[in-house]
Amino acid sequence: MSHGKLRDDKSCLNCGHLVEERFCPHCGQENVQPKQPFYYLFTHFIEDFTHYDGQFWKTIKYLLFRPGKLTKEYLAGKRQAYVAPVKLYIFISFITFFLPSLLPSSEEKKETNDIYTLDTKEREKANKEQIAKILDSIGIENNNTQIPKEAINDLKVSIVNDNDSKTDVLEETRDGKLMILGAENMKQFDSLYSKSGNSRLPFDFVRPFAKKAFHLQEQGLNKEQIFDKFSETFVHTLPKALFIYLPVFAFFLWIFHNKKKWWFFDNGIFTLHYFSFLLLGILIIIILSELLSLLPDYSVFNILSILTSTVAIVYMFIYFFIAHHRVYENSRGISVIKGISLFIINFLALLCMLLLLVYTSFRMMH
Repeated sequence: MSHGKLRDDKSCLNCGHLVEERFCPHCGQENVQPKQPFYYLFTHFIEDFTHYDGQFWKTIKYLLFRPGKLTKEYLAGKRQAYVAPVKLYIFISFITFFLPSLLPSSEEKKETNDIYTLDTKEREKANKEQIAKILDSIGIENNNTQIPKEAINDLKVSIVNDNDSKTDVLEETRDGKLMILGAENMKQFDSLYSKSGNSRLPFDFVRPFAKKAFHLQEQGLNKEQIFDKFSETFVHTLPKALFIYLPVFAFFLWIFHNKKKWWFFDNGIFTLHYFSFLLLGILIIIILSELLSLLPDYSVFNILSILTSTVAIVYMFIYFFIAHHRVYENSRGISVIKGISLFIINFLALLCMLLLLVYTSFRMMH
C-alpha cells in the first residue's frame, strides 16, 4: 500500500470522477499529491510490483514450489492475485543478471605454480638446443643481437609445429600470455595455419576467437581478464537470447498439443512461467555459489556446493515434466513421451543458440 499524502480535492486527476477513499472507483488511480520526494520513485516501484499484499510473494512461492499452478490459474481467469506473466519474466530477468554483480566474491584465486610439467621443460630445452644448432649451421652465433626477433619467433613456430602435432587449443605461457594452438600471436597463428596442410579445420574454427583474444592481449589484458570480459559480455547477452527464444519454445509446445484446445497464447503463458522459473533457479544457484565461495576451501564446503547445484539442476529438469503434466492434463505416459520429445528438441535448439551466442559474445568484446 502506498504511503503518499492524499489530496484534499476529491476529484480524480486522471479522469475527473469523485474519489471517496484513496483510489478512484472509475480508473483506479490513487488520489495522492502529484509531487513527491525523490525516494518515492524507488518505494513506489517496489510497492507497485509487490503490492505488499502478498501478490508478489504468493507468485514466487507458486512459481518455485507448485509447477504449473500459475499457468492453470492464469488460463482459468484468476489473474488479479498474481503478478502478470510478462511483468514477472522481465522483473526476474532484471534481478537475475543484475543482482549477482552486487554480490561480494572471493578475491583469493588458486595459483598454479606448476604450470609447466617436466615434459614441457624438457621440450623447451630441446627446442633451444635445436634453435642453436640451426643458427650454428648457417653460420650465425646464438648470441648475435642482430638476429631479428620475428625470425626467432618464426623459427620457434616451425619447431613447435614439428615437435608438437597435438598442441592443446588453449595454453598459457610462463609469463601469463595466451597460447592458442601453439601460437602466441596472430603472426605465429597464421604461420602455423599455412604449415598445417590438411589439418586446417581447428585453425579455421578457432581463428576468429584467436584474433580477438590476441587483440585484447595486445591491449594489456591477461588471460584472466579476457575470460572475465567474455563472461560479462555473455551474461549481458543471454537475457536477450532467451527472450528471443521464448516464441520458439512456445511454437514447439503448440506443435505437440491440440491446437483447438490450446492456442498459441496459452503455450506462451506456460513458456513465460517456465522461463521465469529457470531464471529464478539460475539466480539461486549463482547466489549460493557466490556465498559458498566465501567459505574456507575445505572439502566439505566444496562437496556442499556441488551437491546444492546438482539438486537444483535436477529439480529444474523434473519441474518441466510436472508442470507440463498438470497444465496440459495428458495421461502420465503421454505426458512423459511429449515432455522428453520437447526436452530433446529444445535442448538441441538451445545448444545451437548458445553456441551462436558464445561466438557473438566473443566477437562483441572490446
